[in-house]
Amino acid sequence: MIASAPEFIEVDNTSIAVRHTDGATPGVVWLGGYNSDMLGTKAETLAGWAADKGRSFLRHDYSGHGESGGRFADGTISKWLGESLAVFRQFTRGPQILVGSSMGAWIALRMNAELNKAGEGDRVAGLVLLAPAPDFTAELVEPQLTEAQRRDLVEKGYFEEPSEYSPEPYIYTRALIEDGRQNLVMGAPIHTHCPVHIIQGLVDPDVPHSHALKLMSLLPADDATLSLVPDGDHRLSRPQDLELMTRAVGEMIQRAG
Repeated sequence: MIASAPEFIEVDNTSIAVRHTDGATPGVVWLGGYNSDMLGTKAETLAGWAADKGRSFLRHDYSGHGESGGRFADGTISKWLGESLAVFRQFTRGPQILVGSSMGAWIALRMNAELNKAGEGDRVAGLVLLAPAPDFTAELVEPQLTEAQRRDLVEKGYFEEPSEYSPEPYIYTRALIEDGRQNLVMGAPIHTHCPVHIIQGLVDPDVPHSHALKLMSLLPADDATLSLVPDGDHRLSRPQDLELMTRAVGEMIQRAG
């Protein structure tokens, strides 16, 4: 499947790249991970699946990612959340299934909370969270900081570390970490008011499965399912992983009626 050219909208003076196809509701909204773009394997697979099923499908690149404008180093959870809400409100109608990968799962949980707060909770029919990394700045990055990285954050405002997924290093800024503290979701029970399906690999080197178990324990009031993939890694992009993802989305749509 060859992706169509994106369209662009301005959000806070930044050009955000969007791909959207019309179709039945509940539709599907893809939210990608940190330093990833909307043309990755999972997003492309979901786009093809939604087209086959006649479902609407929406995806975008956060600022500093993919085809969107802005600098990656200027990004924060609040900024990417605001862009995601703006895209969601402009391009979708009716209930949607939010599918969030890694950091995208954090964005999905924050979007759901903001929509509920605004009286728009019925817009989210379900959440499918892949290798979810909510609160990763506080839970996964800060506790592992070396003295050198702490020094870089103070003196340079950022630190870098090699990425297994890209020739470019990951950049973590002081602004990202400080803003992350304003968006934490795992300090108390989470009330999504919709079903949740978490898919987590047990050999994920980036997000330990204990993080998914902790998230699961914070969803006491809602219908939550956890699927553990014994040999699954962080990407969850093998054929069997992709089939599990589309099946979870399909079941969520069926339940939403």
